[in-house]
Amino acid sequence: MSIALEKTLSLILLIGIGVLLQQKFQSEDQKKGLKTLILTLALPAMIFVALMKIEINPDLLFLPVLALGFNLVMMYLTRFSMPAFGIKKDSAEMRTLALLVPSLAPGLTCFPFVAQYLGDDLLAWSALADIGNKIFVLILAYMLAMSWYYKTQQLPARSNRQKIKELLLAMLSEPINVVILAAIILLSFGLHMDDLPGFLSASILMLKDVMTPLVLLFIGIAVMFKWSQIKTIFALLVFRAGFTFLLSGLFLWLIPGLPFASALLVVVFPQSAVSFWPFAHMSAIRKMEINSGSSKATFDLDLGINVLAVSMPLSTLMILGVFTSGNLWVVPTNVLILGASLVGLSLAPTAVKLLAANRKTMISEEEGSYRDLEFKKMEK
Repeated sequence: MSIALEKTLSLILLIGIGVLLQQKFQSEDQKKGLKTLILTLALPAMIFVALMKIEINPDLLFLPVLALGFNLVMMYLTRFSMPAFGIKKDSAEMRTLALLVPSLAPGLTCFPFVAQYLGDDLLAWSALADIGNKIFVLILAYMLAMSWYYKTQQLPARSNRQKIKELLLAMLSEPINVVILAAIILLSFGLHMDDLPGFLSASILMLKDVMTPLVLLFIGIAVMFKWSQIKTIFALLVFRAGFTFLLSGLFLWLIPGLPFASALLVVVFPQSAVSFWPFAHMSAIRKMEINSGSSKATFDLDLGINVLAVSMPLSTLMILGVFTSGNLWVVPTNVLILGASLVGLSLAPTAVKLLAANRKTMISEEEGSYRDLEFKKMEK
């Protein structure tokens, strides 16, 4: 068995173990404790280590811009396309998906395979591109979530100065943002992970190593399977993967002659699973709603955790599939055909329902016309 396949199976196995542990974590306080551990220690440590390894090359600064552009395109596409999957406009479900679907979590579902198949140089490119994605999930998604919260709860409008102040205070209260700021300051002085005191770097690396298993176990523990929801989520994520392949194929077609490894990175990086961070923003907002005694939820947290649970194994399988048959997916035409096929597959159930409804309407109209004709004959 290949190392990449073993990695995929190990991720899925950890989620499964989390599902089996649900009986041990029935209390919301227990789940909250595990989530707090992830958000305040493990995840900040992982991101700090990743940032401290980056060697900034001015020629590669377009990578975060491309990643951020992808996030924004996917956000508008998601909001536009959700009615096709039965999601009502301006509903809690719509707001949840509009934040989650455009986000990326390459650290769990892309970076391990990039390191295995493409090497450290392309892994550094991926980490640099992820900075653009981090701007979306940490800043833009937070601002959008707060905007929806104030609108949904019909809270008094705030001045721009107040919004900026609240945003800065909220960001500084998040450990992840503190470590990003600290990493940027250290990098500006030319310091990297190896330059830190040994005891400090060793502690950070140990915290970073527990991030992946903790997140996977938490997803398994917190997931609440609603099979009607799972079907919709799977169709929507297949649509996301298909449209992403279309964007990658278009990019390869517009910029021909990319090196093999770079072309594969263009295809696999956007296939990363959805990020945990938008869900963290939603959880914080739900806590604010509970504290204020509001019964109206801005987001659907059960839907959000199910999206995370389905997205991770689906994305890892997509990425693994591309890498194991890589020669096919550096050809723009092949990538475009795959993307169009997945989009068509995801929309097929909706199309079948529409055709069935139209046929039923036509039959009813024909029967009505036939009855009118018979009635007129009887009158004569």
